[in-house]
Amino acid sequence: ELTPSEQSKRTRLEDLMNASFSDIPEQDIVMGRVVTVSDKDVVIDIGGKSDGIVARNQFGVDLVPGQEVEVFVERLENRQGQLQLSKEKADATLRWRRIQRAFETEEVLEGEIIRRIKGGMIVMILDDTEAFLPGSQIDVRTVRDFDAYLGRRMEFKIVKLNETNQNIVVSHKILIEADLAEQRQSILDTMEPGQVLEGTVKNITDFGVFVDLGGVDGLLHITDLSWGRVHHPSEVVEPEQKLNVVVLDYDRDRQRISLGLKQLQGHPWDGIHDRYTEGQEVEGKVVSITDYGAFVELEKGIEGLVHISEMSAHHVDS
Repeated sequence: ELTPSEQSKRTRLEDLMNASFSDIPEQDIVMGRVVTVSDKDVVIDIGGKSDGIVARNQFGVDLVPGQEVEVFVERLENRQGQLQLSKEKADATLRWRRIQRAFETEEVLEGEIIRRIKGGMIVMILDDTEAFLPGSQIDVRTVRDFDAYLGRRMEFKIVKLNETNQNIVVSHKILIEADLAEQRQSILDTMEPGQVLEGTVKNITDFGVFVDLGGVDGLLHITDLSWGRVHHPSEVVEPEQKLNVVVLDYDRDRQRISLGLKQLQGHPWDGIHDRYTEGQEVEGKVVSITDYGAFVELEKGIEGLVHISEMSAHHVDS
C-alpha cells in the first residue's frame, strides 16, 4: 500500500500525463516517433497514454526505430481504449492542404492530361492528385479534337474546390487569357497609324475581315483588301491565314483598330505611263455595265470606261 506521500506523487504524475494527453488533437496531424517495426505493423509514440499501431503497408518507405513520422490522430481512445492513428489519412490531409494553398495563392501548377471523360479531361497534378479540366477550360478557342491533348503536359490553375467531395477543377484557358490580356495591353500601348503588324485571319464577313493581332482584333475593311474590285473578302484571304497589315487608324477611346492590306502593295497607277500609251490595244475584263457604257479592268486597280458610243452596234443592242 502506498504511503500518502507516494500516493500524492502518483496523482501528480497522472495529472501531468492526462494534461499532456489532452493537448494531443483529434482529427489532425501530429509528429510521432517509431518505436518498433514489424512485417505487418508499426508502433508509434505520439506522447500519449499509449502507443498507436499503424499498418506497415500505409508507409511507402522503410522505417527504423526512432524515426519521426507524421500521422493522423483518428481517435485518442477507441472502444478498446487504444490510440487510433493513420498514415494514409495524414498523407491525404497534407495533400489537400497543399491543394488549398495552391488555390488560395493562385499558384500555377504543371500537370499531365491522362484521360478523357464526359465533359472534359482528367489531369494529374502534384504527381499524385487527379483534377477535372472542363472542355471549355482547355483553350480560348473551341477544342474539337480532345484526344490530341492526351499525354500532354501543360500549366494549370485551380479555379474551384469542393472540400466535401475533394473535387478539384482546373483551367488552362485562364492562363492563356492572362497572357493575352498582358500582350493586348502591350500592343495597344505601342500602337500607332502606319505601324505594320503580323496577324491571323480570325473571322470573315461580307464587309471585311477581323484580324487577330495577338490578343487584339482589328478590322480590315473590304475596300482596303485590294486595289482591285473585291466582291467578297474570301476572294482575297482565308480563315487562319497569316498576313502583314498596316494600321490605318486607332481610336484609343473605343479601342477600334482599322487595318489595311492593299496599302502595303504598290499603287497600281504608279508607273502607269510606262505600261500604257494612247492608241495601244489591250485586253481587259468587263467588270461593270451601266446605261452609258462599261467599265473594263486592265489589271488590279486600273479600270477604264468604254463609252456606249464607242461600242459596236452588236454590243449596244445586247
